[in-house]
Amino acid sequence: MPRAGGRGARGVLISGVPGVEPAKVVVLGGGVVGLNAGRIAAGVGAQVTIFDINARRLRYLYDVLPPNVTLLYSNPFMIRKKVRQADVVIGATLVAGAKAPVLVTREDLQHMKDGSVIVDVAVDQGGCTEMCRPTTHSDPTFVEEGVLHYCVANMPGSVARTSTFALTNVTLDYLSVLAEAGVAGLVGLGDEAAQGVNIHKGRIYHSGVASAFGMPRAALSEMVV
Repeated sequence: MPRAGGRGARGVLISGVPGVEPAKVVVLGGGVVGLNAGRIAAGVGAQVTIFDINARRLRYLYDVLPPNVTLLYSNPFMIRKKVRQADVVIGATLVAGAKAPVLVTREDLQHMKDGSVIVDVAVDQGGCTEMCRPTTHSDPTFVEEGVLHYCVANMPGSVARTSTFALTNVTLDYLSVLAEAGVAGLVGLGDEAAQGVNIHKGRIYHSGVASAFGMPRAALSEMVV
């Protein structure tokens, strides 16, 4: 199969037209990013497939997404099959505090359509596609094996005002407690807040961080504040 050498995409209208099928969009991960990516793609008429490893999350997505979204339990065989058929692949996996798992390999790229597109939103955690490397808003794309990659680190930075307000809306309460009562006050809010503690006074409290650096993890119950 000849591989595309330029930066052009496939010339596929996402919605299709009467008589021509719409684009196939595959979303890897059904969290906040995956849900919204799938909703937007489905809203303009694409054939959307979303993968996730959480059956409960898949049931939730079934309730809130339109019928042109197919929900699949994630496994290597089905990911490989759907990625190779896709016009657009959106990497939206998240393992809190740890590197994203690699779900799309170079071999998969070699079997994808010329000019198809990968948007790896997991780039900030290493990417969930093998050939992912961070790019910038000024030079956002590169081509590997004929597949156009968009791997901009900190993608929300392109809409800085909106993303800043969205982030502060959900973090300000925690930051206020941290400023007033320190780490002890933050941990005292409960497990949800305590899980946000990564490193404190030279000790690692987050399993993902400890695993990434091959260092021991201390229990929150042992924290000295």
